[in-house]
Amino acid sequence: MKIVYGLGNPGRQYLFTRHNIGFMVVDMLSIKWGIPIKKKTRDVLYGRGTRQGIDVMLAKPYTYMNLSGRPLRDFDMSLHDLIVVHDDMDIPFGMIRIKTQGGTGGHKGLKSIVGNLGTDAFVRVRCGIGRPDEESNPTDYVLSEFKPDEEETLKKEIELAGDAIHLCVISGSKEAMNVYNRRDLDNSKT
Repeated sequence: MKIVYGLGNPGRQYLFTRHNIGFMVVDMLSIKWGIPIKKKTRDVLYGRGTRQGIDVMLAKPYTYMNLSGRPLRDFDMSLHDLIVVHDDMDIPFGMIRIKTQGGTGGHKGLKSIVGNLGTDAFVRVRCGIGRPDEESNPTDYVLSEFKPDEEETLKKEIELAGDAIHLCVISGSKEAMNVYNRRDLDNSKT
């Protein structure tokens, strides 16, 4: 079973913040794929379904970002079936990238996942949120809401991430990386 694990913070106050773009992508896939996210374990909201004959779980940790890895300890899964969707300040807003292992870039959710799984070898769909200006605090920035003039780009980025996840599920991460990580592709314009 492929597990699409979107990162974010629970609670209405975080609903439309930059840090919650992983939740937004999973919520969009829930609607698009017809997989309601209504089941709850102690620390995860999830839904199960199929995508072109492949079993899929859409999941959102019901913990705060810095504890995102804890619920994964209870999952019966192969690491090559895990696709983590998260915000990334090192990628310009509107763009995505796919990665199959590596550092956490200081992202507390990824740090928690790596710490709980004991490895960094899992697929990540990295959704660009860009960096704040030099005077801004990065924590305040990731917890800030998207601005009204960013909504159209945000919608396109969420769709783009969903398309990349679909390709990861159906054809594998290598194929998805070949499509979405091309340097000549400015995927913020698609």
